[in-house]
Amino acid sequence: MLRTALKPRWIAALVLALAVSWVFVLLSQWQFSRSTQTTEAPVAATETVKPLTDVLQPGTPVTQSAEDQLVTATGSYDAARQVLVQGRLQDGRSGYWVVDAFVVDGAPTLSGAAGAGPTIIPVARGWMEHPDQVPSPPTGAITLSGRLIPSEAPNPKPNNLPAGQVAALSTAQLVNIWDVNSYPAFVVANTEVAAGIDVSAHAVAGPLQGITVGAQPESANFNWLNIFYAVEWVVFAGFAVFLWGRLVADDYRRSQEPDDDGDYDDGDDGDYEDNNGNDDDDGDDGNDGDGDQNNGDQSNTGDAPDLDPVPPLSREVTS
Repeated sequence: MLRTALKPRWIAALVLALAVSWVFVLLSQWQFSRSTQTTEAPVAATETVKPLTDVLQPGTPVTQSAEDQLVTATGSYDAARQVLVQGRLQDGRSGYWVVDAFVVDGAPTLSGAAGAGPTIIPVARGWMEHPDQVPSPPTGAITLSGRLIPSEAPNPKPNNLPAGQVAALSTAQLVNIWDVNSYPAFVVANTEVAAGIDVSAHAVAGPLQGITVGAQPESANFNWLNIFYAVEWVVFAGFAVFLWGRLVADDYRRSQEPDDDGDYDDGDDGDYEDNNGNDDDDGDDGNDGDGDQNNGDQSNTGDAPDLDPVPPLSREVTS
């Protein structure tokens, strides 16, 4: 079979099959890459500043369209409600986020007993390396702008943290600490304008450094349809090589079959050759008139007695 496979036409067919298989493998890799492809949120959707009260409502979950949205709000800080969130990195250094409660003007209030009091949103005003001498938030009316971030999950750390510190920026945890109504998200401050002057950590030098948070990419989800297509292309690649092998095997089996010249005597012409090679033109089965078959070696009657051989006749030749 190897000699058959080494024929020029089958070598050319093998090269073609391998080329087709390689194309199918590339298509499979492309489908696999598309199955886990992530795309960043459109710039126009998140980078256009919108009023906080139009983007999110208290007591409702944060939708995907509201995540990472640049928002603005007017109100004032509640200096009595401030926490430090530990374990925050900035420029490769670990430190703290300074988070203050911002009372939002015009924010809807929750109904029921739990809805009594103003509605706040936690604001991460800046980062500092050491928790000493934490600056107080600016006073008076503030126009705040920043990026809206969904609440973090509560961190189940031991309750031996220093007073005024938390392990995660969880609005559910802050609601219990501050005893207020809150939006289910927080804002990372970009600007804090008081009396026409930006007093945020980005604009004013001091121990508090501004926090820069960009739009986050969407979470990667598996597209099972693309994965199915990728597996399908792999099967096609294997089938191309299998088909070449099958065609070579068929060619080899055909080469091993004997040639059929069509010369075959089926006995219809009436000529029959007996066991001794003599042609019997009259089509009998080789039995003579007295019932002996095959030159008299056997009698047709199974009960006939054995006869003594007849001696050959002698003929006297006279001159």
